[in-house]
Amino acid sequence: MAERLGPEGTLIAIDRDPVAAERFEEFAAEAECQTRFMAGNFADALQALAAEGVVPDCLYMDLGISSLQLDTAERGFSYAYDAPLDMRMDPEQDLSALDVVNEWPEERLASIILDLGEERHARQIAREVVARRPLETTAELVEVVREAVPPAYRFGRGHPAKRTFQAIRIAVNGELESLDAALPQAWGMLPVGGRLAAISFHSLEDRRVKKFLADLARECICPPELPVCRCGRNPEAELLTRRAVSPTPEESERNPRSRSAHLRAARRLNLGRDGETTPSES
Repeated sequence: MAERLGPEGTLIAIDRDPVAAERFEEFAAEAECQTRFMAGNFADALQALAAEGVVPDCLYMDLGISSLQLDTAERGFSYAYDAPLDMRMDPEQDLSALDVVNEWPEERLASIILDLGEERHARQIAREVVARRPLETTAELVEVVREAVPPAYRFGRGHPAKRTFQAIRIAVNGELESLDAALPQAWGMLPVGGRLAAISFHSLEDRRVKKFLADLARECICPPELPVCRCGRNPEAELLTRRAVSPTPEESERNPRSRSAHLRAARRLNLGRDGETTPSES
């Protein structure tokens, strides 16, 4: 992207993790465009940029956790390493996985494991977590999950603690709340012809992105029982991906973590119902 932007273009990167800021400094030293780093989550950083009057030609969101975070054992994101329960993308924030696991009531734990992890054994896992408190490490949490689920589930496809870890991480970092706030913020910053793209790695993110873009691309929003359209609504967006773009088998082979990736994108057609319009050329 930096190469395609060239010396007259600017690439602004947003991340709440200070380690990403350090990596970006290395990248910026060799980038072929102007660069800037914004510390914070998408929603807060985009709001700050909008207040400055920044009008981006394209906004691209790479959602969820990074390989760098997963592979840094002491961050506590992965069930593959024994580490303190943490999972904070921003180490300066107060709430951590240690707090969620040891302080949240059983019903709330079961709710997030079910809703954010889509784990069908959520209630059994939450019950076992509460019974085995206090828990301090990822290995202890993995053992609790193994004890809570049926034997067949322990040795089935995928790690039995994967969905529980996902749920706790999303809750700790408020990832879905941030995404819900960031999508309209991002869209509101785009000029006519600007593009919004997002790559997600689990269905909770992908469903939100899909619905948001699909709603913008809708024409008539009249009740279905009306025989004639009365709303006169013009779509705000042209979908650039009718279906989510997934990695090719070759890419998945090279990078197994890309297998669950879904990319969706749209181009802005106008500035609202009565706004400026542009032909639907991509």
